[in-house]
Amino acid sequence: IVFPLEILAWTSLGAALFHAGISALVLMFFYALLHHSLHWTMLLVPLLLLPLALMTIGITWFLASVGVFVRDIGQASGPVTTVMLFLSPVFYPVSAFPESYRALLYANPLTFLITQAQDLLILGKGPSWVGIGVYCVFGYLVAWCGLLWFQKTRKAFSDVL
Repeated sequence: IVFPLEILAWTSLGAALFHAGISALVLMFFYALLHHSLHWTMLLVPLLLLPLALMTIGITWFLASVGVFVRDIGQASGPVTTVMLFLSPVFYPVSAFPESYRALLYANPLTFLITQAQDLLILGKGPSWVGIGVYCVFGYLVAWCGLLWFQKTRKAFSDVL
């Protein structure tokens, strides 16, 4: 019996989505406690997780297969994610960024999803349906390419390990 290695990426993603869901519930609880109301747009937050999950699973498959051949990928992922955190508008609003550099800020694939989450959870604004649709298509392409790469390179896993 051959174990389907692709499932390992899904288990990590499932655990991360579980923690994200719990964190969102805590945020909603404290928002309701402070503001005495919730926005109906909070119900649309799972729509933002779909393109994020697709992109994440594609990148995970790609990095998992490359990590078999280049062992230092695991060591580099921590600093890269930290840099992406500070280059994303999590701790500051997009409006605080100079206008001439905002295009650079939107080059980060997380920026759109973070601003949409802030709009849905905190400001009560509706989502950008076109933007979410584009991100879903982009996420699907990333997941498809990551799976193709993983399937193509998995034949050599046993030779390297």
